[in-house]
Amino acid sequence: MDCRFILSGFDGEALLQELKGLIRTIPDYPKPGILFRDVTTLFGDAQGLKAAVTQMAEPFRGLPIDAVAGIEARGFILGGAIADRLGCGFIPIRKKGKLPWKTIGQEYSLEYGVDVIEIHEDALAPGQRILIVDDLIATGGTAEAAVKLVRRSGGTIVGATFIIDLSDLGGLALLKGHGINCQALVAFEGH
Repeated sequence: MDCRFILSGFDGEALLQELKGLIRTIPDYPKPGILFRDVTTLFGDAQGLKAAVTQMAEPFRGLPIDAVAGIEARGFILGGAIADRLGCGFIPIRKKGKLPWKTIGQEYSLEYGVDVIEIHEDALAPGQRILIVDDLIATGGTAEAAVKLVRRSGGTIVGATFIIDLSDLGGLALLKGHGINCQALVAFEGH
C-alpha cells in the first residue's frame, strides 16, 4: 500500500476516513474467521502517524494529566508520542514478567484462559491523573485490567484513547461502564 497522507484540506470526518484507509486488514489472522486490523501500515506513514497521535491527544489537551499509561506493545509507540504532546510522563503496562523491578499485576480473561498485565509498584503516586492508551479496543478486557491496575495503585483515570474500536465487541461500552471518558478514532465492525 502506497499511501501519501496529507493533513491540510481535510475536515475532521475526512481526516478520520483517511486514517482508517491507512489501516491494513489481514483476513484469518491469528486464526480463521478473524479480520486483524494492522496499524503498522498507519505507523509507517509519517503524516498518518502524526495525525493519529494529534487526534488521540487533542480531547485531553489542557486537562491535568500526570502520565500516559501505554499498553504493550503498540500502546508504547502511541503512548510515548501522546505523553510528549501532553507534556507528561509515560508508564509502560507490560505482560507478566517483562518489567525489571517489583511489580503489581492484574489478571484479565482471554478467550481460552487468563493473562496478567503489570506495572512497577512505584510507577505512579497516589492521586496521579493517568490517560490510558492503546492501538485497539475489542472486548475491553486488557483495557479494563489496565484501569483496575492504575486504580489499585492509587491513580485516577482521566480517560482512555485508542485508534480502533471493534464496535461489535463492546469494549468502549465496558470502559464507559466504569466511568471512563474514552474515545476511538475509527470503528470497524466484526472481530
